[in-house]
Amino acid sequence: MYYSIYASPIGDLLLTGDGAALTGVDFLDSVADPLGPRDDGAFGAATAQLRAYFGGELTEFSLDLTTGGTPFQQRVWSALRTIPYGTTTTYGKLATALGNTRATRAVGLANGRNPISIIIPCHRVIGANGSLTGYGGGMERKQWLLAWEGRALPAVGS
Repeated sequence: MYYSIYASPIGDLLLTGDGAALTGVDFLDSVADPLGPRDDGAFGAATAQLRAYFGGELTEFSLDLTTGGTPFQQRVWSALRTIPYGTTTTYGKLATALGNTRATRAVGLANGRNPISIIIPCHRVIGANGSLTGYGGGMERKQWLLAWEGRALPAVGS
């Protein structure tokens, strides 16, 4: 397992990988110390695409990913990748798309365990009433990402 740190406009991102695929993207201030050796060269494609995303030049990531997780979590994370840039959906709509309208809570739990933040866009999922809901990187970052992608939302706490 290797890691690198990418300085994004919303905080340092910890990138992890197994040498063949990206296995994690998380905010550095929300994780324990990275495990394994640092190898910035192993993450050239990921950092280039993150730079293009934050530069407003990329709307869809194309990277080899390894997520682990249960089969259900993998289905949720795959569904998250189909949410178009600049749009949002709800946990209920995701559950319906996965074929189980009663799986809203399970979809929310899987969304919260997404190991590859931003690239698997869990920030694009909001509450059924249009409100911002939890985000592992913090609500301010979720709001920033949605605004960056063109969704004008009320300030956190409004």
